[in-house]
Amino acid sequence: MIRAGVVGASGLAGGELIRLIAQHPELELTFLGGSSHVGRRPAELHPGLRLDLGLTVRPVTAEIADQVDVVFLATPAPVSAELAALLADRVPAVVDLSGAFRIRTPELHDRWYPKVERRADLADRFVYGVPELVGDQLADAALISLPGCYATAITLGLAPLTLGLGLDLRTVVVDGKSGSSGGGLQLRTPDLHPLRNGAIAPYSPTGHRHAAEVGDFLARAKQGTIGSLTMSAYGVSHVRGLLTSSYVFTDDAVDERELWRAYVRFYKGHRFVRVRRHDETLLPVPDPQAVLGSNYCDVTVLHDVDGGRVVVLAALDNLVKGAAGQAVQAANIRFGLPEETGLTMQPVMPA
Repeated sequence: MIRAGVVGASGLAGGELIRLIAQHPELELTFLGGSSHVGRRPAELHPGLRLDLGLTVRPVTAEIADQVDVVFLATPAPVSAELAALLADRVPAVVDLSGAFRIRTPELHDRWYPKVERRADLADRFVYGVPELVGDQLADAALISLPGCYATAITLGLAPLTLGLGLDLRTVVVDGKSGSSGGGLQLRTPDLHPLRNGAIAPYSPTGHRHAAEVGDFLARAKQGTIGSLTMSAYGVSHVRGLLTSSYVFTDDAVDERELWRAYVRFYKGHRFVRVRRHDETLLPVPDPQAVLGSNYCDVTVLHDVDGGRVVVLAALDNLVKGAAGQAVQAANIRFGLPEETGLTMQPVMPA
């Protein structure tokens, strides 16, 4: 068995990690870490987890290296930066779910994460963990930085255009809508139920750091280029799930049938990305409702001839494929397991 630890066990992503690891046939949960709920059991922190794992939340020290083969950091970015420095080269694999190491370029990192001080040498060693795109790099990675939930959807949506077809994208404008769980458990007035329920809240209308990390990653991944990538983000009254709509303008010639073939070809053999036709079901897809509770990302590509643009839609569960599920998927690859191990649950709908 592969011994796994979860730090940030009281948070939403931490709870989702506990749930997935507890049902994983090859992972054994051996450590729960945190600072504000020391001594608490998982069932006390997460009402849905009535599990007797024999574990309570404990402070994180270097000694946990003797108890784990992989540690998942479901912690705020400043905390992850500190813990990565503590655990790197002590634990065989560190998987960070925060934004501490997502953006490789120092200037860009400082702009979007000004309060996150990190070791430059560690930043260069972290692999940006989109399993479908960098699976070969994950196989022996000691440090893995998971993309943000929005960034996962945007990257998986755009990769067939840039990495697959090699298109030069002059302008990409992203519209993102996410449920309240994307903001974690911090208490903020706009997130109170009387204000959030039924709302479409433009909380980041002129830019989002997840768009910055997508641009940073795709620029380093090469092939096609992106001139500019901007994003507006909205909070909606769902709890789970997000949808990104990427409006792509390119001077390259495109054809909807060739675009469709390119997406199917690019994700052939990648079971967690489902390339879908917009009208293939009774309800238009992608729709976050159709992926909730699963590790799937549903992607659709359309050619708006009159608008002179390509429209790419991507939907996922932000707590699974956008966080804990993708973390387990990356760990599976890191330890030589089939990437779907422990992640074969189907979506729950309606939810």
